[in-house]
Amino acid sequence: MGERAARFWRYDCGSIWHERAIPTMSASGSNEAKLSEALAECERLREENRQLRGRLEMPVPEIAVPPAAAPAPAGMVTAKSSPEEKVNFFLSLFRGREDVYAVRWEGRDGKAGYSPACRRIWGKPFPKFSDEPQEYFPLTGQVIHDHLTGKLTAGIYPLLADETCWFLAADFDKATWQEDVRAYLHTCGEWKVPALLERSRSGRGGHIRIFFSAPLPARLARKLGAAILTRTMEWRHQLGLDSYDRFFPS
Repeated sequence: MGERAARFWRYDCGSIWHERAIPTMSASGSNEAKLSEALAECERLREENRQLRGRLEMPVPEIAVPPAAAPAPAGMVTAKSSPEEKVNFFLSLFRGREDVYAVRWEGRDGKAGYSPACRRIWGKPFPKFSDEPQEYFPLTGQVIHDHLTGKLTAGIYPLLADETCWFLAADFDKATWQEDVRAYLHTCGEWKVPALLERSRSGRGGHIRIFFSAPLPARLARKLGAAILTRTMEWRHQLGLDSYDRFFPS
């Protein structure tokens, strides 16, 4: 696939939030049933209380009934959304190449990494550099579902064939990463650039993501990220940004 095609971005945020969101969907039904039973029991007790007060000729106090929760706006994904809706929402944010994706592997020696998901012959080592054509697996909703439910750890190739991208990610690690991401996010807020922070898979770093409403030339996306970085260092020059590592796509 070459050097350019080998650049990808891990779905780290999904391994934190979404892995918890999807498995709880089966339990949400039982929770709703328990809530309905509790509300019904409360109403029964209120009616019993009203009847007793009436027999004793005691005034019945007015009970303020809390307003019903407003339904979620159309298109919003919540814990009650279907698995398909959650997968589609995830795909709408983390958009990249659809003809291939990366999958995380762990070796017997403890090493780990990511490789393109492709058809392999049993017993044949994966070629790191080869001109031999490979049959790569496309990125599908089922792949994302398996990633969110913890069956595998998938990665996306954010750089499209026309050198554009749907998002930019800034990678921070080392000891000062928490202070540095706060400073970077401060500049994003100052410039009114929506940005999201997530913790890295290792827990020893963070990623700041900026999503675009349309594909943006990767060079412009990196210029935006670099401009934010420069501005941050201007007002935080006494501390620096030693934890900054790189941008994705790089």
